[in-house]
Amino acid sequence: MSVILINPNSTEAMTQSALHAARAAAPDLNIEGWTSKHGPVSIEGPEDGARAIPPLLDLVTRASNEGAQAIILACFDDTGLSEAKAIAKCPVLSIGQSSFVLAALRPGSAAVITTVEDAVPVIQQNIVQQGMAFSVTQVLAARVPVLTLEDDPEAAAEAFYRAAEGLDEGISTVILGCAGAVTISERIDGVLSQKILDGVTSAARLARAVIA
Repeated sequence: MSVILINPNSTEAMTQSALHAARAAAPDLNIEGWTSKHGPVSIEGPEDGARAIPPLLDLVTRASNEGAQAIILACFDDTGLSEAKAIAKCPVLSIGQSSFVLAALRPGSAAVITTVEDAVPVIQQNIVQQGMAFSVTQVLAARVPVLTLEDDPEAAAEAFYRAAEGLDEGISTVILGCAGAVTISERIDGVLSQKILDGVTSAARLARAVIA
């Protein structure tokens, strides 16, 4: 059976972008991409996250029952993570938590640059609850809608560059805080001096470890 990457929103293009990045990061794994067709078109804060959870959990149950080796939740807000872990019979990885884990193994401090301001408190809370505040010390918003990452990646990258001007001194790792940011990771990596992590790549690499 495959590793199942589930996009909790209903935008198929984001699923395909995330799937491409996951397969590139773990080419030895058989990774499938599923889209939550009854989820919101994007997740930009707690209200969207709450709407996304019920249909997401339906897909988690299906993937688990069909024998998935692991499940990747492709939403940086870690939407539905605790609920998914409670019902799945296989490892469940989220892209937010996965990137925090890898950042914690690197020297220095890490910062998240996410899309919209409404996502900032959600991510900050996750960092604290997951015990990662010692490593991930800053969360910034690029103030760009999630879907711009698909529709106009050049404009999205410019917004992330501008947000990076506010990075605290001593930040050595920048985490791109949205599944859709896989479309701009190479652009960002070529400009910023910090190590760049994206959550989808992080989760795919950790999936290799947990099912080895």
